[in-house]
Amino acid sequence: MKGPGNLFTILNRELAGYFNSAIAYIFMIIFALLNGGLFMTQFFLMGRVDMKVLFYTLPFLLSVFLPAVSMRLWSEEKRGNTQELLLTFPMQPHDLVLGKFLASFLFYLAALVSTFPIPVMLAVLGRPDLGSILGGYLGAAFMGGFFLAIGILISGFCRDQIVSLVLSMMACFGLFLVGTEYVAASLDGWVPGIGTFLRHFLGAGDHYAAFAKGVVDSRDVLYFVVGSAAALALNGFWIEGRMRPKATSVFTTAALICAAIFLASNWLVAGRPLGRFDLSEGR
Repeated sequence: MKGPGNLFTILNRELAGYFNSAIAYIFMIIFALLNGGLFMTQFFLMGRVDMKVLFYTLPFLLSVFLPAVSMRLWSEEKRGNTQELLLTFPMQPHDLVLGKFLASFLFYLAALVSTFPIPVMLAVLGRPDLGSILGGYLGAAFMGGFFLAIGILISGFCRDQIVSLVLSMMACFGLFLVGTEYVAASLDGWVPGIGTFLRHFLGAGDHYAAFAKGVVDSRDVLYFVVGSAAALALNGFWIEGRMRPKATSVFTTAALICAAIFLASNWLVAGRPLGRFDLSEGR
């Protein structure tokens, strides 16, 4: 097996692991019910035909749901002693990492599709802003990919799925909160400027907020794409070199370099939008 065949082999294997399990369908049902329940509660109170309420609450659910999706990807391999067997196959570590990531991402997109009855209902009841809804779903997809990449990276360090779940939840939830205005203002009160810096260049909440309003900004897309790529690259680097001499120190150096690239890329494009598309009806 060479080339894309390796990637598709792992992709099919992991997708089968999701969809052949009853737990996966339970996850999807719970995800759909929670999103629908939270949205309908606010919908009846506010009486507005839009989905901003759903997109504003979605990151909190993703901080729990996506770590639960990704926690098994490497931890289960370690616990079942199949990780070393996988690495003896004629395939590159990046095939393994990308295959697992794409499988989890497709599963997440399937769960996201389960919320489509909401915009259909809104279209029947009134005239919703479809551009804003599209922007919100794009933001949900980008943030979901980023959180999954982080979850896969952490899963590669852990043998126990519960430990992977808790650490991934803390990482995803922390990254989102750092990007919110409230947390940034609190941090600025302690160390002037640090909260604003973290909000714009590290936190996910600030970059997701524009999508939730129907605005697709190239800077926000870059944030999620570079962040996801950095996490996946580190995962592949760790899986390939963890048994080599000084693996921990080498990986730490690689992690610092990736973090520097991530922050520098966001800093370089700050204030220099390469493209900005307002999909909302009122612009």
